[in-house]
Amino acid sequence: MSDFTHINEQGNAKMVDVSTKDITKRSATAHSSITVNANIYQQIIEHTNHKGNVLNTAQIAGIMAAKNTAIIIPMCHPLPLTGIDVNYRWHTTDSEYTLNIEVTVSTTGKTGVEMEALTAASVVALTIYDMTKALDKGMIIGNTYLEAKSGGKSGDYQRNGNTNDLE
Repeated sequence: MSDFTHINEQGNAKMVDVSTKDITKRSATAHSSITVNANIYQQIIEHTNHKGNVLNTAQIAGIMAAKNTAIIIPMCHPLPLTGIDVNYRWHTTDSEYTLNIEVTVSTTGKTGVEMEALTAASVVALTIYDMTKALDKGMIIGNTYLEAKSGGKSGDYQRNGNTNDLE
């Protein structure tokens, strides 16, 4: 009925069968960011937020999000992840404090980990927002995007262009 890979003959959603695909080493790196005010920035870097260590908690949340992506994204396959790494880098000016978030996820499997990396980066930013929203609800979660992927039938991908990468 359809040429779409995730639609069955009746026109309904289905999960693609990846059983015939080769097992390869795969990785994906995703970015997100959150811009906060000076007070939140100080609390984060000085570890004085009343809810605890903001970046450590967000890092754990990102790892948990990557591991559970198949639960919340309907067509994602559950994957045995072999590594998850969350890194932060601040970019500050006189009036703006932006935390850049980078998450790299890896596996050895039959399908890629792009969604796991993107989910993790998003959840890291959301967790920072949640832990600091009492101070300012006007924080801005920035662009979330796939920076790179490797492995699999479609090969490697590297994003080009101005995307406010970690500097």
